[in-house]
Amino acid sequence: MDASRDLAAALLEATTAKRDEMLVSLAALVDQESPSTDKGSLDRLAMHLAEVWRDIGGRAAVIENSGHGNHVRVVFGGSTVKDGEPRPGLVLGHFDTVWPVGTAERRPMTVQDGRALGPGAFDMKAGLVIAEYALRAVRDLRLVLPRPIVLLFNSDEEIGSGTSRAMIEEAAARSEYVLVLEPAVPGGALKTARKGVGEFVLAVAGRASHSGAAHEEGESAVEELAQQIVRLHQMTNYDVGTTVNVGVIEGGTRPNVVAAYARARIDVRAWTREEAERIAKAIRGLQPVNPATTLTISGGFDRYPMERTPGTVRLFEAARRLGGALGLNLEERASGGASDGNFTAALGVPTLDGLGAVGDGSHAEHEYVDVTSLPERAALLALLLCEL
Repeated sequence: MDASRDLAAALLEATTAKRDEMLVSLAALVDQESPSTDKGSLDRLAMHLAEVWRDIGGRAAVIENSGHGNHVRVVFGGSTVKDGEPRPGLVLGHFDTVWPVGTAERRPMTVQDGRALGPGAFDMKAGLVIAEYALRAVRDLRLVLPRPIVLLFNSDEEIGSGTSRAMIEEAAARSEYVLVLEPAVPGGALKTARKGVGEFVLAVAGRASHSGAAHEEGESAVEELAQQIVRLHQMTNYDVGTTVNVGVIEGGTRPNVVAAYARARIDVRAWTREEAERIAKAIRGLQPVNPATTLTISGGFDRYPMERTPGTVRLFEAARRLGGALGLNLEERASGGASDGNFTAALGVPTLDGLGAVGDGSHAEHEYVDVTSLPERAALLALLLCEL
């Protein structure tokens, strides 16, 4: 423990000395806006990140992506898995945000009362800065990593990671563990479980008719959808944490026409894969109330749950012990939201999430990062990379 405390103290001293630099780096990332659907902005930021990581000593590559923003891969240590050599550790983060171009001009990053505020600062550009300064400290202190480290930064997490999922899963399958730089639970807790997320679309076909002259000849898709919405919402079960939410509906053409078509988009959340598969089967098994209408159901679970497995618990216990050497009292929490850690956990790879910024306000105008926590989280990540 003395050796761990000595290393913890050295790392915390190194990262604390760089706190002002960390804020400069964070401001630079916030200023380089990167909405999920703006390829030009995303590609420019990908190039910037690659240059930053090459300066640290990582082998950084921009992963070209014709259909969306480019991604970034960085490797420290060996780049391949060979017999008898340690499998790499994988670190995940994303650099896309929910904010449109122009937001940072209206609300540039500011530091007030120990908080760094700015669009995308908390979710999750501060996590990228934490990783950067963790590896800078490892380099500056000439520490030896026990295994190669691969860092993947993707450009489409906020819209489902459609173009990066295969890359993430391929890297995770070769890795010993996964650390995710998503923000911590407000207060600083790490995330050892996340709900799975599914999205379904229910389309209803009826028969149109004049609502006054021939109402009885119509079969209302809107009426059928209304009854199906009641059924769907009755599938919510708070006791097991399953929620079914019809969030968007549309249908019909005019008030004086019996609607021939209606559609609903449905968000579904569940804590376990077993429950996710059960609720998905129930939704796909819906039958019309009015047999003269037809239902078409599409979609499914995009991200299966990140369950609290023994491997994840071991990672958390290591983080808690090392955090204690830094003077941190780390706790674990579960989150109803999903991240790219859901993909890796579903493959059976031990995954620990929430290692990024401490603060609050994801996707909200008040989002902020606790400035004091930045060097602490960087030191924690460096300790994990040096020990795991």
